[in-house]
Amino acid sequence: MTLYFTREHEWMRLEGNSATVGTSTTRRRRSATSCLPKCPRPGASLPRQEAAVVESVKAASDVYAPVGGTVTEANQAIVDDPSLINHDPEREGWFFRLELKDPFPRARRTDGRAVVPRG
Repeated sequence: MTLYFTREHEWMRLEGNSATVGTSTTRRRRSATSCLPKCPRPGASLPRQEAAVVESVKAASDVYAPVGGTVTEANQAIVDDPSLINHDPEREGWFFRLELKDPFPRARRTDGRAVVPRG
């Protein structure tokens, strides 16, 4: 499994043709406490764009899908307990899983939201 990050502080963990997406620890530190996550529904087809929202006491932030694909699972645990996003954003606080539309090397973003491996 490889963990990749975007400039907007989303992360993506690849496992074969599947990707798990969430927000980074850096993003969590820069924002207020998350209190109301909204995840995409399983079966939704997502282009590389806004896919989820997390609201805090201060503002709402978009969560982008780093690659296109079909949502296979939304993390109900963060809806039930949003503190998971604050306490463990890069493991238990993930937002959704996707079945990739394209193999990853061709799916890398070229629109300013480049996906890069954590170095």
